[in-house]
Amino acid sequence: MDIYTDVLVVGCGVSGMYSALNIDKSFRITIISKSKTEECNTYLAQGGISCARGIDDIDLFVKDTMKAGKNKNNIEAVKVLAEESIENIHRLMKFGMDFDYKDGELDYTREGAHSINRIVHSTDETGKRVFETLLDQVKKRDNITIYEDTTLVDILKFKGECCGGIVKRDNMVDFIHAKYVILASGGIGGLFSNSTNRRTITGDGIAIAIKNNIEVENLEYVQFHPTALYEEDNTAGRKFLISESLRGEGAKLFNINKQRFVNELLPRDVVAASIWDEEKKTDSRFVYLDASFMESEFIINRFPGIYKECKKRGIDVTNEPIPVTPVQHYFMGGIKVDLNSKTSMDNLYACGEVSCTGVHGANRLASNSLLEGLVFSRRAALDINKFISSKDIADVNRNITIKEADELIESNLKCVLSEFKKVLGEKKHELIND
Repeated sequence: MDIYTDVLVVGCGVSGMYSALNIDKSFRITIISKSKTEECNTYLAQGGISCARGIDDIDLFVKDTMKAGKNKNNIEAVKVLAEESIENIHRLMKFGMDFDYKDGELDYTREGAHSINRIVHSTDETGKRVFETLLDQVKKRDNITIYEDTTLVDILKFKGECCGGIVKRDNMVDFIHAKYVILASGGIGGLFSNSTNRRTITGDGIAIAIKNNIEVENLEYVQFHPTALYEEDNTAGRKFLISESLRGEGAKLFNINKQRFVNELLPRDVVAASIWDEEKKTDSRFVYLDASFMESEFIINRFPGIYKECKKRGIDVTNEPIPVTPVQHYFMGGIKVDLNSKTSMDNLYACGEVSCTGVHGANRLASNSLLEGLVFSRRAALDINKFISSKDIADVNRNITIKEADELIESNLKCVLSEFKKVLGEKKHELIND
């Protein structure tokens, strides 16, 4: 089946939907989701979204981001992130996003490695609320079509330029022809045995880029979140994240002997490394994160998701500490892009976790992920808006059977696993087997 559209967006998270909403309404947009729309990492994000507290905070925001990233960041990308943070939060609010308020003002919280409180949030389900807000807006647009359970197996090319995608949908192979393609397919968490990510997010975009000689960079920059819920019997499923915002509100880390061992608000990689060291010293598989000294009402209202999920597992966070351990959480490398999210292939953009803007450096500053998705997907859309009217759709096909599509999907997984095994070497958390 041949589908013709102006822009193909691969992914239904914040980057995919926000880019679609910022493209001129007069153009047709097709969004594909590998699984159901809500099965994206955006939906899982708990903590919030970083946002400069005004013009005077921009320089400090840049410094905090650079310091957390080991100064491996692209300074120009970091400046863009900080400078355009306020505008994009306001745009999100105009779409209907409800953030938490205190005394009539946005309730900014703080997380690790931030010098001040600059994170806006919606209880501890910020990502879910962002997703719902954007999806509601997408559904109101007559020019946007969403296909669920649709897997990108490769891109279409004409004279070295991207002109669409080959997808598997309803046990058929479809060719989606487009003037532009935006890859917003997420990170690599599904490649790891222990991760907070959706298990379906397996680096598809990275594999397709590598196989098409599209530039990638910093593939070794993988972040481990310090505090995922430790569950002895959860060996295969997604690990439940205990948001850094809980530590930002004052929760403390203790080893199994109830001893403090680290400043909870240091950068994530530092806290994760300290926890691993403490587990080794005490011959344990976890440490404790304790918020039980806080007011019960505050915990239940501020962190309803964490409270409910822990309660399901027999842990009352208002009365007892939470067993936690570091697991794979985020990917700072990816498809190399410029400040407008353009890849090394013409007509192809990449946004969100699949891309590498360089904004995070070697270690992402807490709550900068949703912000990056907003800022750089809008930049991609605005760049596309400049040129789309003068573009034609290149009508190119490849003869691919459903069997060959399945083989491509398997090949993509093997490709990306091989690449990460090569760049990561021996890590504390193993990649899944081929």
